[in-house]
Amino acid sequence: MTTSAHPVDQVPPLRQLTALGLQHVLAMYAGAVAVPLIVGGALKMSGPELAYLITADLMVCGVATLIQCVGFWRFGVRLPIMQGCTFAAVSPMVLIGTTGGGLPAIYGAVIVAGLTIMLLAPVYGRLLRFFPPLVTGTVILIIGVSLLPVAGNWAAGGQGSRSFGEPRNLALAAFVLTVVLGVQRFAPPFLSRTAVLIGITVGLAVSVPFGFTDFRGVSDARWIGISTPFHFGTPDFEAAAIVSMLVVALVTMTETTGDLLAVGELTGRPTVPRSLADGLRADGLSTVLGGVFNTFPYTAYAQNIGLVGMTRVRSRWVVATAGVMLVLLGLLPKLGAVVAAIPAPVLGGAGLVMFGTVAASGLRTLAQVDFRANDNLTVVAVSVAVGLLPVGVPTVYAGFPDWFQTVMNSGISAGCLTAISLNLLFNHLPSKAGSATAGGEDLGGSGG
Repeated sequence: MTTSAHPVDQVPPLRQLTALGLQHVLAMYAGAVAVPLIVGGALKMSGPELAYLITADLMVCGVATLIQCVGFWRFGVRLPIMQGCTFAAVSPMVLIGTTGGGLPAIYGAVIVAGLTIMLLAPVYGRLLRFFPPLVTGTVILIIGVSLLPVAGNWAAGGQGSRSFGEPRNLALAAFVLTVVLGVQRFAPPFLSRTAVLIGITVGLAVSVPFGFTDFRGVSDARWIGISTPFHFGTPDFEAAAIVSMLVVALVTMTETTGDLLAVGELTGRPTVPRSLADGLRADGLSTVLGGVFNTFPYTAYAQNIGLVGMTRVRSRWVVATAGVMLVLLGLLPKLGAVVAAIPAPVLGGAGLVMFGTVAASGLRTLAQVDFRANDNLTVVAVSVAVGLLPVGVPTVYAGFPDWFQTVMNSGISAGCLTAISLNLLFNHLPSKAGSATAGGEDLGGSGG
């Protein structure tokens, strides 16, 4: 590995690239296929149509990851960022698809949303000064904590599974977690970086004889599967569908901003206004490609940020390798079926340590903030509370309009908006008479 370059730009040997890239694929695979499964199931798609939707999603996930990591011109943040379908779009897309519009209306709205993100990217780039360590640390903390229920659901057997919560599921997850921690603590440096991959591999090997999974689906899968543009019909551009998807676009831009800032902190290459705009522009382009190639809006995947923090491998070429693997999984359905055979508890055991790492990284960023004689503690406290409210009580906003639910049901976007607003309120507006300003002229919370 060349040591003169920044760790983000270093290219590990091929053997390490393959192992570390596969680790990233396994970390995000379940989330990547969940969106097409949910939307396709709601639209009552047939088995072959659903399989097509999944392989198309995997292929565009890979392309989107390559755009973000490798980049070209003003597209791509050029940091180790994995891209996948955003969960923020699930409810609006199901609503669009089941009220008469179908997939063509979904894809029309997705294309418009992607173009809008590209247009707004420079504007968001100039807002970076509103994200001092007080805000970024809070957002990273919320990202990590809000992901922990996902790992918990995996560990219990996967939401909706018949065996959900059975002790043997949690035992398998605990076994995988133990393997991951053991490898990270006692293995040589290179093996410790692949602790998650080793944990998942050992967990998969153990799960087969105990009946957690089987590979019968592999034999049924096709060898080759190519996604063609507009497979499900020419896009329809319906006003109501477009409006709802534009709200999703604003939410995903907020989430992606938090994710890019988090990766910048972890890798030692802080995100600046230009790189933030380039990253958001890549999100928009990937979303347009999603609408063309029969899939959905794309955003940065926070679970892989946790993997970067845990392994301390900061090379963007590792994640680019993972992007190539996703393209292959999309083109070779049999390979995708092998990865899909990994049982949820195995992913849950690995997810607990990865997502916890994201939260711990937020705490590390907050350690830079001065909490003495100011209201910064209040900013963190209220932002975390608002961000975790929909995580702890998923139906808390059920009586509100759809657009409000789209924004606030994402704990990440809700917490991010709250942190920005409270930082402006306490640290940017004129201070109370007779009191010292908490954050000075840097918009507050810059700390030491």
